Amino acid sequence: MKAFLILEDGTVFTGSSIGSTQEVISEIVFNTSMTGYLEVLTDPSYAGQAVVMTYPLIGNYGICHEDMESLKPWPDGYIVRELSRIPSNFRSGDTLQHFLNEHNIPGISGIDTRALTKILREKGTMNGMITTNESFDLDEVILRMKTYSVTGVVEKATCREKYVLPGGGKKVALLDLGAKKNIARSLQERGCEVIVYPAAATAEEILSGSPDGIMLSNGPGDPKECVEIIKEIKKLYESNVPIFAICLGHQLMALATGADTHKLKYGHRGGNHPVKDLETGRVYISSQNHGYVVDVDTIDPSVAVPAFVNVNDGTNEGLKYTNKNIFTVQYHPEACPGPQDSSYLFDRFIKMMEVGK
Repeated sequence: MKAFLILEDGTVFTGSSIGSTQEVISEIVFNTSMTGYLEVLTDPSYAGQAVVMTYPLIGNYGICHEDMESLKPWPDGYIVRELSRIPSNFRSGDTLQHFLNEHNIPGISGIDTRALTKILREKGTMNGMITTNESFDLDEVILRMKTYSVTGVVEKATCREKYVLPGGGKKVALLDLGAKKNIARSLQERGCEVIVYPAAATAEEILSGSPDGIMLSNGPGDPKECVEIIKEIKKLYESNVPIFAICLGHQLMALATGADTHKLKYGHRGGNHPVKDLETGRVYISSQNHGYVVDVDTIDPSVAVPAFVNVNDGTNEGLKYTNKNIFTVQYHPEACPGPQDSSYLFDRFIKMMEVGK
């Protein structure tokens, strides 16, 4: 079936429908990973967005359900150059086409994703529509797209109630803002008991459990929208409990302590982003998925100092908080791009909790 991707600037791509045939308007973003499409699809940080995969062949190793980062996929839509309909992998339990259908995610294949990505790089992230309606009215569609914005996605992506993942070591409270499974798994592998809290949990509720440390997870959307969560994180900052924050959690901690954030032109999404540790000078290959960044010019050095920087564009990738047992990173140490370049950050968090006691 023929399908169309219509961009907010009036550009129209024609291809073939994959997955669901429902019509969807979403923010169009691109990911440069060569593998890991299932991890991308099941990353809650993509809630409210449709993802373009820049690698030209997607789906060739099928769906390996044990690799999912959450219980379901999150993007509004999926855009690829070529979809492999016959996977070859002994671990595969499904095809990508069926997986998209099963979860009612519309997509489009057979378009020039290189040309699409160049548009998004040059003009910036923009809204778009995926539709199978051949008689669409372009002016009407553009008007609808211009009114779309990504809102309320943290509330959609967080867990519904508190739950506990057992462990015999340190007790870590994980604030689920749209957390990937591997964050909790990385803590459990180091012996931690992980108590997972919904995004709406209060600081008082979290601190009443007497955690040895607190994790603030990744998540979707504009960090400035999370007004009530920022208020609670400010209380956690003042508690003196060791804190490690990732991605959205990193941005929210910065906002809670007086810094500002802004939207990047087209974001960082992929498994190949170089990040420099400003203390050691070492460069790590990182996995990233974010459209917003902390503005370093607004950071009070008496509160925090930059700890990591993106080698490609010089944007902030992490903060070390002054006179506090708190550090935060913009990228994903629980992912495996290097393949495990940044996993040492979890070990640093464990040591920080031990010293804190």
